[in-house]
Amino acid sequence: MTYCVAMRVDRGLVFLSDTRTNAGVDHVSTFRKMTVFEQPGERVLVLLTAGNLALTQSVVQLLSEPTDPEHPTPWNVPNMFEAARLVGRAAREVYKMHVEALHDFNIEFNCSFLLGGQIHGQCMRLFQIYAAGNFIEASTMSPYFQIGEAKYGKPILDRVLTPAMPLDEAAKCALISMDSTLRSNVSVGLPLDLMVYEKDSLRITKFALIDHENEYFRMIHSSWGARLRQVFTEIPDPQWTPLGALPAGRSPMRSEPPLASHGAYPAACEPAPAQTLAQHLGPKKEPD
Repeated sequence: MTYCVAMRVDRGLVFLSDTRTNAGVDHVSTFRKMTVFEQPGERVLVLLTAGNLALTQSVVQLLSEPTDPEHPTPWNVPNMFEAARLVGRAAREVYKMHVEALHDFNIEFNCSFLLGGQIHGQCMRLFQIYAAGNFIEASTMSPYFQIGEAKYGKPILDRVLTPAMPLDEAAKCALISMDSTLRSNVSVGLPLDLMVYEKDSLRITKFALIDHENEYFRMIHSSWGARLRQVFTEIPDPQWTPLGALPAGRSPMRSEPPLASHGAYPAACEPAPAQTLAQHLGPKKEPD
């Protein structure tokens, strides 16, 4: 599996992806899931992928080396919207190539993409593209997208990330989101690709390949857990109201035990019918 997150804030874009793939617990590999299409001074497009590795690699290959030289490419599309459409078309083309074989082997067409960047003279944009080729765009109200194992790293993004956040803080937020995912899901793993794009720069200026030896990420891993435990300890324990003092409608909903046929509750120690029958029969007699 994988985890990728991309953010669009006022001052730029942040992209972060892990590199772990697996086909079972005994077949774990490392593949990079971030691809950059860059013409310095003219355009920067960054693509993150998640899902079936064979399918996502086929999509990236079609984008990098189109089968028809007349077809548009990430290096010549006129705007980011057309770039998102281009990725969607590539996904549908891969589906058409493999749909029969996937069906025969009962394999789901599972792939998703994050595409962000900027083309000269236009604004930054960020898209999430689905397996069917359709897509949605990030906004000031929803400034980030996730693909892959998204649930573990989502809370910090919802609580902290805002469009006005500085780029370095947004990168820190992405790394904490990734650390939370690494802590809870073994199918996501180091090394990580982290890229920060500065608005209107039209070139890549900040990139890091983060492995186990990266001191900053090790600091995040240790200090974030310690600070969470500290805050947890500082929050007061719950204050309880005595059960008998609870107002009507706020006490537990109870289910009464069933009544026996004679109107009384069955005794807890009453023997089971089979046991009673065996006891009444007495010892077994030998045949005459």
